[in-house]
Amino acid sequence: MANLVITSFTLWLSLVILYATQTMHAMAFWPGGRSTRFYDFKVQTKKITKLCYTKDIVTINEMYPGPVVYAQEDDRVIIRVTNESPYNATIHWHGVRQRLSCWSDGPSYITQCPIQTGQTFTYEFTLLQQKGTLLWHAHVSWLRATVHGAIVVYPKTGVPYPFMYPYEEHIIILGEYWLRDLVQLEQAVLASGGGPPTADAFTINGHPGPNYNCSSDDVYKIDVVPGKTYLLRLINAGLNMENFFAIANHKLTIVEADAEYTKPFSTDRVMLGPGQTVNVLVTANQPIGRYSMGMGPFMSAQNVPFQSIKSVAYFQYLGAMPYSLALPAPLPSFNDNLAVKTVMDGLKSLNPVPVPKEIDSNLFITIGLNVQKCNSKTPQQNCQGVNGGIMAASMNNISFIKPNVSLLEAYYKHIHGYYSEDFPGVPLKFYDFVNGAPNTIPIDTQSVRGTRTKVLEFGSRVQLILQDTGTVTTENHPIHLHGYSFYVVGYGTGNYNPQTANFNLVDPPYMNTIGVPAGGWAAIRFVADNPGVWFMHCHLEIHLSWGLSVVFIVKNGQGELETLPHPPADLPRC
Repeated sequence: MANLVITSFTLWLSLVILYATQTMHAMAFWPGGRSTRFYDFKVQTKKITKLCYTKDIVTINEMYPGPVVYAQEDDRVIIRVTNESPYNATIHWHGVRQRLSCWSDGPSYITQCPIQTGQTFTYEFTLLQQKGTLLWHAHVSWLRATVHGAIVVYPKTGVPYPFMYPYEEHIIILGEYWLRDLVQLEQAVLASGGGPPTADAFTINGHPGPNYNCSSDDVYKIDVVPGKTYLLRLINAGLNMENFFAIANHKLTIVEADAEYTKPFSTDRVMLGPGQTVNVLVTANQPIGRYSMGMGPFMSAQNVPFQSIKSVAYFQYLGAMPYSLALPAPLPSFNDNLAVKTVMDGLKSLNPVPVPKEIDSNLFITIGLNVQKCNSKTPQQNCQGVNGGIMAASMNNISFIKPNVSLLEAYYKHIHGYYSEDFPGVPLKFYDFVNGAPNTIPIDTQSVRGTRTKVLEFGSRVQLILQDTGTVTTENHPIHLHGYSFYVVGYGTGNYNPQTANFNLVDPPYMNTIGVPAGGWAAIRFVADNPGVWFMHCHLEIHLSWGLSVVFIVKNGQGELETLPHPPADLPRC
């Protein structure tokens, strides 16, 4: 009898341990968060004077750039956003993988309706297995130009950086400043059918620097101690430009790209497209003095106007005369593709990574610009694109049209009529994409317009070949995928050729935004293991407005941990 009792107790104890183990295993993967960080964001207008001109800009908490979101790996983050501005608002947490939190991703009319004036919406997500530098920004109209800020995710307590611990850390946000109202500017550009005007200034942490009018004292500065090493968290929050960054006489050692550690790589300069982040180490090992931190344009497209005046900040040694002459930062020429390629060639993941070797869904997507026929009765006002056409942009020659509802809500609630699931996995026709694109403008360059999506099975291993086209002009396109990071397994110039393409399946960089080379291609791989509706688009805002985007629908898998949760109660209504 005693043996039976002991045996029964042992069996019961085993079941309890088994259940507890399974429960703990499930909890370990459910993105609940180790600790919780709360933030209160108020979308507010603020009067600001720059470039000899005073205007109202849209901000978060009247800060430009906005407040930094600090957290640790695996933290839960809760951010209440109240819209006190006269404009619609949403916030996108760029690079956050939103594990089972698609409702908090933020792109307007994709995962949510905008937060209207007087409304509040609370974003909640967990930084599951993420650490490093990311950014947040408005994802409606062109408000990103002033509504943006850094996300800094530190490693877990006791976990060191895999590089020399810096003496100090500094956030450097590259941006563009516009004197015009940004909502009105987007509307005016789209109504014109042509391209956007150039930005009025580049900025470093909101400061144009001494090269611009009325800006001799509107300069950002870092005071440094000779001999010390600094970590600079570089972020490009610009609207329509990619940018070079360099510090006079100082090497930049890249140790992280898009919030993933890389093998240390030294360079004289880096190039960041909008949405990209790079962490660099800089050692103050030069004679005591004042050194320029320079930001200048990278423009790979042909015949496109851009702001050519560089923004300057100061990397100033303690002991230097405060108004001493600053040594200039040597930036590459505006169209130096080789400078961009050299840095990209040097990016490798810190350690070998689990790149998907077998592929379930192999997609080939062309990206580029289009010219639509002019059907306006007032072509002088509305058809200012190339050769009197209307500018557009597309993926696989389909220009994405945003609906007037939340696509995620329409998908979740099975509301039909707002989108189709027939985005093609290959171009509708093949030709010499780079050199022989049909360019009898505007006859052969028209794109098809529609809200088309591509459905992916849960758990499918996806390869995307992103191919630039020369229909109007070849150009470096920073393509961002929401909800995922991806392995950049290959890239090159010309048309993609699977027979000659060279892939890195050992230690490719793990990124969320990839600059597809001008007149070239990039190959990325990821596992579709996060259910929801995910936006992929060019991060040049004008290209997004013109339709250079697509939506992936990732279906549910099995069980709670592979299923899109129900929408939050305070989800905004359109």
